[in-house]
Amino acid sequence: MIRGMRRVRAGGTDIAVHVQGEGPALLFVHGFPFDHALWRHQLKTFPGWRRIAPDLRGVGSSGVPTEGYSMARYADDLVDVLDALDVAAAVVCGLSMGGYVLFELLRRHLPRVRAAILCDTRAEADTEEGRRGRDEMIALARSGGAGAVADRMLPTLLAADTRAERPEVEGQVREMIERTPVVGLVGALQAMRDRVDSTPLLADLRLPVLVLAGASDGITTPESGLALAEKIKGARFATVAGAGHLPPLEQPFVTTRLIADFLKTVF
Repeated sequence: MIRGMRRVRAGGTDIAVHVQGEGPALLFVHGFPFDHALWRHQLKTFPGWRRIAPDLRGVGSSGVPTEGYSMARYADDLVDVLDALDVAAAVVCGLSMGGYVLFELLRRHLPRVRAAILCDTRAEADTEEGRRGRDEMIALARSGGAGAVADRMLPTLLAADTRAERPEVEGQVREMIERTPVVGLVGALQAMRDRVDSTPLLADLRLPVLVLAGASDGITTPESGLALAEKIKGARFATVAGAGHLPPLEQPFVTTRLIADFLKTVF
């Protein structure tokens, strides 16, 4: 048994959940193609909060079903996790694909979300070009495995300064990608390709929201992050200098401080 990890049965598979601390719940949802280790630094901080970081189905230590991958299924899995941990509502922090899952939580299970932190993500569905890109990545995963996906994605994920000055971060990201089963990669890519537009949700949101963006993110740019925040009444927006698409790993201290400052406003 890994310290701080437990298993929850959800939607016909096992979800590995990493839990640290006590207090109100802070749920971290990783992006693609990562696992809970994206939040390794944040799991060690935030005293007075119960930090919860699941591995979504198909990745990490969770089960790898052959089918059933969708944003709705990911969101329902998270509700099963909250139920198993006796959590009525959580502050939910989602990065990239984790933000897509958070939008689905807001759509399907709004009372379970106390506040939202949207990190390097977008509300819009994929464009036709984007969907073609997902299909190309699916083909690459099936033909070349997780290593080929890592080779394709790594140049776009991290800020240039991160790659030059902190090569260990690139190693951590590669390790996460390469340990992801192809079935999980393909399932997540299909779920992202087929997700619906969440923009209509934004105008009616009435809960605390923080939007974070890596200042050097070329996947979801700071400009798109600001545009997202401006669509949500009362949302806060902040950029993380020196970070690309993965601020929690690239600039963990700044990212944690920004989240901590936001959490002070939730209560």
